[in-house]
Amino acid sequence: MASDTALRRSDEVDFKVGWSRRLSIRQRILAINIFAIAIIAGSLFYLDSFRSRLTQARIDRAESEAVMIAHMIAALPADQRGPLLTRLGEDGGTRLTIYGRDGAIRADSWAHGPPTYELRDPADEPWYRAVARAMDNGFDAIVGASRPPLYEPSAHDTLADWPEARRALATGVPTTALRRAEEGTAFVSAAARIEGPDPAVLLLTTNARDVRKVVRAERFNLGMVLLATLVLSALLSRFLARTIATPLRKLASAAHRVRLGRAREVDVPLLPKRRDEIGLLARALHDMTQSLRQRIDATEAFAADVTHELKNPLASLRSAVDSLERVDDPGLRAQLLDVIREDVVRLDRLVVDIAEASRLDAELSRARFEPVDLGHLIEEMLPTWEGRREGVEIAFARPRAGTAVIMGDEGRLARLIDNLVDNAISFSPPGGLVDLRASAVGEEVVVSVEDEGPGVPPDAREIIFHRFHSIRGPEDFGRHSGLGLAIAKAIVDGHNGRIAAEDRHDGRTGARFVVHFPGAA
Repeated sequence: MASDTALRRSDEVDFKVGWSRRLSIRQRILAINIFAIAIIAGSLFYLDSFRSRLTQARIDRAESEAVMIAHMIAALPADQRGPLLTRLGEDGGTRLTIYGRDGAIRADSWAHGPPTYELRDPADEPWYRAVARAMDNGFDAIVGASRPPLYEPSAHDTLADWPEARRALATGVPTTALRRAEEGTAFVSAAARIEGPDPAVLLLTTNARDVRKVVRAERFNLGMVLLATLVLSALLSRFLARTIATPLRKLASAAHRVRLGRAREVDVPLLPKRRDEIGLLARALHDMTQSLRQRIDATEAFAADVTHELKNPLASLRSAVDSLERVDDPGLRAQLLDVIREDVVRLDRLVVDIAEASRLDAELSRARFEPVDLGHLIEEMLPTWEGRREGVEIAFARPRAGTAVIMGDEGRLARLIDNLVDNAISFSPPGGLVDLRASAVGEEVVVSVEDEGPGVPPDAREIIFHRFHSIRGPEDFGRHSGLGLAIAKAIVDGHNGRIAAEDRHDGRTGARFVVHFPGAA
């Protein structure tokens, strides 16, 4: 069907894809899902800051406890400090040690009770702890986490082994330090000065294994979420690939086979159960393929009809030319020359009509439709029909100006009306009347052409619009190409209209051709 506007090449701009022009749809789907996974994986970096906050909270708590215990110890006699340190150390899970100015231990919470924390030897741990430690180190390397210095227990354990304790004793300012145990856990220490006649320093140490447990638990939960997301993303990618990429691939393959033309019947998937854009595309491609196949069949049939129609005048022309060489009778030679002239005229008419019929669809598809007032158009064409056949009159009921307006190509519409009127004139008897009407009926514009000829038999009202088909008698042989009504129907179809042949409504003998066009909005 013809378009009422010229086709714009704006699709190259509206649907231009830059960054992904080399990626297939399957790869794009996977890339988008991987991007979502990458966002979740990026939350691993959050765990590093989470661990840092937990560790700093443990350091701050250790400092506060050290200061508080130092104040309590300063108020007690020396013989009561040991039991108190043991009880406080057991309650807090820490080791509390008092060092004198000489560097020796004056009191130790572990001296009067069991150890409150344990420093494990990695060599003695089971394999799964080694795996967990390797994973911890791997994550630390990924996020670029800084590693505190290694804590190496001293065999003698004096004040000299604890720089933070020496600093707190010298300055009176509570001091903290962070180290890491050999198995990788955080080792926190805090020192506070004990005021008195003989100043000392309290050292609080603890192995913050619970920080690592919390971080590992969060990391495990996040890993499970990441794994579930990965599995779900893979399933969704496969689902989307099967529902989007695979049907498109099949449609592209079918379109490629249609282009190659190697298969007469190309099976384009219809996808009748799909109501989305791909289903619409599949059905549009199927309909396009069917339409293309019908056009190819019509072209082949048209070529066969053209060959058949050209053979008749050519055979007659050849016979007349061959006979002309052997005939000496002037009268007979004149008859043969008349036959040759008629055949030449017939061939010329056939060639002109065939050329127009063959290019009609292409021209209509490129035409720019504009408003056309059919009443005004018919009125301008009236003088061309006068005298076309002696004794036949043309009557036209002029509609009110601007009421019979449609969107179309004025030149082709003029050819349509001329063919219908010429057909009516050729069938009209001497003294006959051809009646034209154009009027708006609802949202349509109806054009009718009536004649007083023999009419069209009911069984021929469809095939008369086929190419090279005519119901004329032998006396009209060679005078018409049989393409007039076929061209008229092609023009009507190109304007989204419909044409039909029927009996006259007044009951009189004759044919009535009615054309319905959608009216211009």
